[in-house]
Amino acid sequence: MFRKKVAVLLAVLLVCMLGMTACKKNVGTPEDNAKTEDTDEDGNEEEQEKYVIGFSGIDMENPYFITLESATREAVEAEDSKLITKNPGSDPKKQASQIEEMIKEGIDAIVLSPVDWEKITPSLKKLKEAGVKIINVDTQVKEMSYVDAYVGSDNKNAGYICGEDLIEKCPNGGTVAILECPTQNSMNDRITGFEEAISKAEKGFEVVERADTNGEFNKALKEIEAILKKHPKLTAIMCGNDQVAVAAKTAVNVAGNDKVIIYGVDGSPDIKKELKKRENQIAGTAAQSPINMGKQAGKTAVDILDGKDYEKEVYEDVFMINKDNVDMYGTDGWQ
Repeated sequence: MFRKKVAVLLAVLLVCMLGMTACKKNVGTPEDNAKTEDTDEDGNEEEQEKYVIGFSGIDMENPYFITLESATREAVEAEDSKLITKNPGSDPKKQASQIEEMIKEGIDAIVLSPVDWEKITPSLKKLKEAGVKIINVDTQVKEMSYVDAYVGSDNKNAGYICGEDLIEKCPNGGTVAILECPTQNSMNDRITGFEEAISKAEKGFEVVERADTNGEFNKALKEIEAILKKHPKLTAIMCGNDQVAVAAKTAVNVAGNDKVIIYGVDGSPDIKKELKKRENQIAGTAAQSPINMGKQAGKTAVDILDGKDYEKEVYEDVFMINKDNVDMYGTDGWQ
């Protein structure tokens, strides 16, 4: 009987001890309590990002914007933050809807190259209303008052140095076709700089044709093919970017025209490879650095969110790459 009472007493004590353990509250120092971590589907611990930053380039099939995004991502992720990238594919309506998506996804800032520098304005208003910081990169928006910072190249000078080079190569003047994109301010500035330069030539250049290419290869190819049929003895073609310049070269090759000379802007690996060829219509490219711009844009976004000092406007230098100096910059990547 005594043993039975002892056994019952021990059982009651055990139940009480278990109850106290189950009701224990998390009090005291962190070392006293278990720490909860977020985990992914595989059970691995997930780190919380410092900030979420959006990226909207003009066309993520363009090697230039692929490189720009990659450099931005590197800078953002180095600051323990996350980059969300959308591809508008040169469609301003798609860019607007994707920006709304990113706002809903909770972005803190956006690195933005507008497809259309005017049509982007309603999206800028929505970003501001949502408290999203705007870092405008590469090509400017029209309403710069919405922008917290701008990172780009000296686009006007990029066109100007192409014009200067043309005057040197063709001192007797000639006829010129311009492949542009009025909806992108970076290209507008390049063409303006080019035209200012050739206007100073002692023997004039006549712009006989100009076409809106939307900055795209296929559209540029179609436009320049038509221009070459009308002007088979064209002296030069000024292109708003290197992707358009590659299209122009393709068209002049098909037309069998080895006299016309072509200028681009970007300093892309594709154009630098063309410059290495012995027989080539590419005269040069006004080079910029999407790597430097992307790194600067990513760093600026984080600095703004951190409340640090930052530069409101940053302009990267441009310079001419031609057959004489292409080896200095290499052909496998961007400078």
